[in-house]
Amino acid sequence: MSSVHFSDSEARGQSFDKREKARAEFERRCEVLRERLSNPDFLNNRGLGNEVGFFVFCYDPALELEARAFLTQLQTESEAGKLPCRVVAHNLYDVLLSICEKKRIVAAIPKQEARHGSARQLKQLAKVATPEAFASEIDYAPHRPGDVLLITGAGEVYPFLRIHSLLDNMQHLFGDVPVVVAYPGSFDGQAFSLFGRLKDGNYYRAFPV
Repeated sequence: MSSVHFSDSEARGQSFDKREKARAEFERRCEVLRERLSNPDFLNNRGLGNEVGFFVFCYDPALELEARAFLTQLQTESEAGKLPCRVVAHNLYDVLLSICEKKRIVAAIPKQEARHGSARQLKQLAKVATPEAFASEIDYAPHRPGDVLLITGAGEVYPFLRIHSLLDNMQHLFGDVPVVVAYPGSFDGQAFSLFGRLKDGNYYRAFPV
């Protein structure tokens, strides 16, 4: 019994250590992002070697609430003039709803899903809310010097929308302002892994924060 008890305690200790490491890494990334938002080179997309200014702010999915609070705080500080930038935020689930509302299909979606099933409804929606449609809905005018586009909700629209597909369709629209994608998972500069478990596609023109 004592050996089993020791193993359970050891497992709890390892789990605690993992959570603490994830939180420490999250806090470090928060500080890095905050510093970037005050950096003139970052705000003007300088030093990227002809690449677009796409950046990925990764965090442990278990810290989703902390991430939301931090990103909301950045928006508040931006609006209050405490940051030298204007944070323009878009949640991808809200963008999806906006696309559907403009197509006047919101009310019909649950009825169609009940009639034909989720899989078929997903395919039908994919024809309307394409990555191109998301990119177009997110775009705004004019882009002002000092703007930073913040994209959230990557996990809320999976598998309906993959981040690499969205970024592919945003390259020609946002070459003049930095774009930060809040991502509940990991990105190593080549591949996305949503929630640290699901392969979410490859992308080579973004930079981890």
